[in-house]
Amino acid sequence: MRQQTPQKPQKPHEQQALILAALRDPQALPGWDLPRWDLLLRQLRQADLTASLYIQLQQRDLLEKIPRQPRRHLEWAAQFARRHTQSVLWEVGFIRKALQEAGVSLVLLKGAAYVAAALPQAKGRIFSDIDILVPKGSLEMVESTLMLYGWNTGHHDAYDQRYYRTWMHELPPMQHVKRMTAIDVHHAIVPVTARIRPAPDKLLAAAVPANGETLDRVLAPADMVLHSAVHLFYDGEYDHGLRDLVDIHCLLMHFAQQPGFWGGLVSRAQELELARPLYYALRYATSLLHTPVPDAVMRAAEVARPHPVLLWVMDALFQRALLPKHPSCDDRYTGVARFLLYLRANWLRMPPVLLIKHLFHKAFLSPKQSG
Repeated sequence: MRQQTPQKPQKPHEQQALILAALRDPQALPGWDLPRWDLLLRQLRQADLTASLYIQLQQRDLLEKIPRQPRRHLEWAAQFARRHTQSVLWEVGFIRKALQEAGVSLVLLKGAAYVAAALPQAKGRIFSDIDILVPKGSLEMVESTLMLYGWNTGHHDAYDQRYYRTWMHELPPMQHVKRMTAIDVHHAIVPVTARIRPAPDKLLAAAVPANGETLDRVLAPADMVLHSAVHLFYDGEYDHGLRDLVDIHCLLMHFAQQPGFWGGLVSRAQELELARPLYYALRYATSLLHTPVPDAVMRAAEVARPHPVLLWVMDALFQRALLPKHPSCDDRYTGVARFLLYLRANWLRMPPVLLIKHLFHKAFLSPKQSG
């Protein structure tokens, strides 16, 4: 007999769910009063989703129906997002030039990939750095070339340098000495010590041109969803958790229009050892944002469903951590949930002995060295 699917996460109370209600049903927003708008804007700002909501309202011809005061906040955020997108495309041009000199193709990840590919969520998407994926064998050449073009690894101590270069899936973050723009150079999408091992070569081999351009590439549709899922549910940082879940929602909605996308998503996740993060992505996208996922896909994804007790625990943690980091979205257990998910992320990315040494160093030795 087929095991019954556990109950969905409990619904947040009305104040917590305000931002969720707005994202699910923008059509209702013209009828909201100013106190609700005031709280919504605070939650949106904390989640970096203000400009994203502006785009949704604009696409539905609802902006003129929004009260003047909140509309001004939305318009300012949208203007800032447009300038941000322009600066990202400008910076990508410099990175492309550097990588061409290094003989490496530019493969963009996450926010920069959404912008380069002109995906729906790129409008209004704010992010702090540009992520790229390169073959591990090209890291030294890529790093040295980027340094010639003005990027360096900043003021990381010897431990952080060793931590990144030995155990992580990326170089220490690089920042341009003049423009102060940041790059994260990845050679994989999870640390080399992680329990899951999605093959970077498979991701690079399947990468596709960005928005019809042959110079820049992005991950294939299924791989882009899976990378977003593993980043959100294995990273341990949830300051922008809802924004990242909205990314997954938008990616699924957009790529669902492509023939064969749904049919290959779960099998690709299994091939890349990312079935569990995909299950969480589909579960919380459908429960929090009402993302329309075909029943057959949900059933197929359930092969990676955790034990019912563990799933109950994860629901209790994620339904708190994925909401904006704002007092109106917190309850007495939110801080605990975020801390436990931080510990979980480190547990998933490192073996126990290495994890204990790392946490001890960051908790006790790094503060002394920085002081």
